Amino acid sequence: MTDSTAAEAPTASAPCLVLLCKRPALGHSKQRLAQQIGLQPALEIAQLLLDCALEDIQQWPAPKVIAPDHSRHLPWAQALCPQALGVAQHDGNLGQRLNDLDRRLRNLGLQRLLYIGSDCPALQPSDYRRVTCLLEASDTVLLGARDGGVVLMASNRPWPDLSALPWSTARLGTALFDCCQRAGHSVVWAGELFDIDHKDDLYALPGLLAQHGRPARLSLGHALQQLGVPANAS
Repeated sequence: MTDSTAAEAPTASAPCLVLLCKRPALGHSKQRLAQQIGLQPALEIAQLLLDCALEDIQQWPAPKVIAPDHSRHLPWAQALCPQALGVAQHDGNLGQRLNDLDRRLRNLGLQRLLYIGSDCPALQPSDYRRVTCLLEASDTVLLGARDGGVVLMASNRPWPDLSALPWSTARLGTALFDCCQRAGHSVVWAGELFDIDHKDDLYALPGLLAQHGRPARLSLGHALQQLGVPANAS
């Protein structure tokens, strides 16, 4: 099996949105969250979070890539968004996988790449517009997470070596910023949102999701109500 599936040919000059994702599965999805709310609820939340990210990539008006964490999941990923180019991630830690994926996409001629995961339903179209606007004047743009990580990372240049960064820690955002600066990138922050790793993160969602008004976000909000997360939480 090849590790890529063709869609329409990408346009190098347009900003390309890349979704890194895992196929939700019992005992494999949102493991920290599962320890707090149970395996089955965490699986349901993981699927709904993925739906929110798919909502973003499906509505993206420029080139798009969906990148599952293993080549065996490539047909599944491609079926989720047939308009996207499917490219499987290779082995290694997240930094190594990002470096490898970024190299392969740039070898296809893509130049402006925005990377997201599937755990930030707070992302809105205005956030993407702000990031792409900032990319006009800066090499690299990062959208931070309240826990110290990042929810979106975008660059006009190849990433420096990301393999030694403190992934999944509160030091990641600062370390990534510094790493890019040392490599000669001009780097800017595009603001801060929050991602979903723990039960407490869920309580910031309901009010925000209602404001979005988009189907996947509304479905996630309904599921949170079923879990007892107050609809008026902020």
